[in-house]
Amino acid sequence: MAAEVIKRKKAKVLREDCVACGACVKVCPVDAITVYKGIFAEVDPIMCIGCTKCAAICPASAITMEAPE
Repeated sequence: MAAEVIKRKKAKVLREDCVACGACVKVCPVDAITVYKGIFAEVDPIMCIGCTKCAAICPASAITMEAPE
């Protein structure tokens, strides 16, 4: 029997809702989030470990957790 691959959900920023406050950047334990030109945050999906800390702290509810493609 082949080993089953478990794919964790990753953080994704809804750019139109993001207020670029940087709260998510401060709580990310692996530095996977950056604020792009003071306009919106962006998550590096390769670095994201799916801990959900950023989604929980976001005051604009602009971060969702989605299954990787």
